[in-house]
Amino acid sequence: MIFPARTPSLKPLFIAALGLLIGPVMLSPAQAATFSVCHGYDCYYRTRVILTKKDEQRIRSLLAKASRSAAAERKAIRSAVAIFEQRSTLAIGVRDEPRMRFGKGRIKGQMDCIDESTNTDAFLRYLHSRQWLKYHAPARKAARGSFFDGRYPHWTAVIEENGAGRWAVDSWYEPGGGPPDIMALEEWKRRGYGGQR
Repeated sequence: MIFPARTPSLKPLFIAALGLLIGPVMLSPAQAATFSVCHGYDCYYRTRVILTKKDEQRIRSLLAKASRSAAAERKAIRSAVAIFEQRSTLAIGVRDEPRMRFGKGRIKGQMDCIDESTNTDAFLRYLHSRQWLKYHAPARKAARGSFFDGRYPHWTAVIEENGAGRWAVDSWYEPGGGPPDIMALEEWKRRGYGGQR
């Protein structure tokens, strides 16, 4: 019987497992980003999505050109999230419809606000880890609505502008690949009555 000279490291397995739980796995800046994208409602399915070098170059270029102001960076974040969603749609093989359709749970490619906010949050954290955001950092996801107030519960990803407040990054209203709504978090929290964005 031949034994290996040393026991193989469990570190790669641990990193891969961690990536399935939290989204992107970045081992070094030179490697492409891999995401575990949620779909099927409530993250019922997960699909591995890898951003291509071309995707990363487009995203980095968008954000670099937007470095003149926080407002310009938010506009670039909208475009970057759309690129990420387009890549996700290709990997999943099905384009997500806008909003959530009741009764469409467990259908591959369709996303509720939990799927959308989880995926967008993971992508924003990836942008931050690459140090491509100058004016914003990802913050804890937020929710609005509780049935009791006449609104259906709804989640969003959030970014925090350096010393100036938090912004909702809500990708639920558009079909897969569409740009997310970005608005002041307090404004977003007041909305949602009667299907209002």
